[in-house]
Amino acid sequence: MRIALSQITTGPEPERNLAVLREQADRAAQAGARLVVFPEATMACFGTPLAPLAEPLDGAWATGVRRIAEDAGLVVVAGMFTPAPDGRVTNTLLATGPGVETSYDKIHLYDAFGFTESRTVAPGSRVVTFDLDGVRIGLATCYDVRFPELFRAHADAGARLSLLPASWGAGPGKREQWELLTRARALDATVWLAAVGQADPAATGPAPATSAPTGIGHSALVGPDGTVRERLEAGPGLLVGDVDPEEVTTVRRKVSVLANRRLGRSSQAVS
Repeated sequence: MRIALSQITTGPEPERNLAVLREQADRAAQAGARLVVFPEATMACFGTPLAPLAEPLDGAWATGVRRIAEDAGLVVVAGMFTPAPDGRVTNTLLATGPGVETSYDKIHLYDAFGFTESRTVAPGSRVVTFDLDGVRIGLATCYDVRFPELFRAHADAGARLSLLPASWGAGPGKREQWELLTRARALDATVWLAAVGQADPAATGPAPATSAPTGIGHSALVGPDGTVRERLEAGPGLLVGDVDPEEVTTVRRKVSVLANRRLGRSSQAVS
C-alpha cells in the first residue's frame, strides 16, 4: 500500500488550511497514494482559540475534507476540533474517503512541559481502527505516542499500520524524544507507524511567539522492526512511501513480543 505523509504548517484560518489540504491530497493522488495523512490541528494551529472554530463532523470543514478525498480518489486523515458537551472541544482525527468514514478523539491530553491541553480539550475514550484495501489501520494522536498500550491495542484489533498525526512541542531534547518514541511504538507493537508532524514554523519564517505545540517536523515512516524507512526534515514536505503488511507477519514470527506478553499481578504482603 502506498501512503503519503503531508508535513505542513497550518495557520489559524480553517478555510486556508483546507486549500493546502486539497493541494497536498492532489499531489499524493498523482504519486499513486491510497492514503494521505495530515498532522494534528490541520483545521487550525494550536495557539488559536479553539472553541469558536470547532465544528461537528457533519459541519462545513469536515464536509470539505470529504469532498477533497472523493475528488482525489483516496482516503484522507486530518486533525480537526469538534465541540465537546462540556464547552471544551475534542481533538479529533477525521478519516474519510472511498469506503472509509470514521473518527478518533485523542485519548491522552498534553498536560506536560508547561502546556495544559485538558483546559480546553476533552479526552476521548475509544480505540479506533479502520480497514483499507484489506489492511487494518489504527489511529492515534501526538501525546498518545507516550502510551504504548494504545498501539498494542491497535495490534490486538488486527492493525498492521498505526497513524500518528502530531503537532509536537519544541524544546531541548524534544526531537530526540519524538524519534525514539515513534520507533519504540512501532517496535513494541510490531506495526508500521506513520508519524506525521506539523512542520516547524521556524523553518519557513519567524518562530511563533507562543508556548503552544506548533510542530518540529521530522515526520517518518517506521517499519515494524523499528527502523526508519523514510523521513523528512524540519520544513514542509510530502513523504510518499510503501507499506508491506506482510512484513508485519515476518517480524512477528521473529520477535513475538505480542504473543509472549504476560500480565503482571500486584501483590500484598500478608501479616
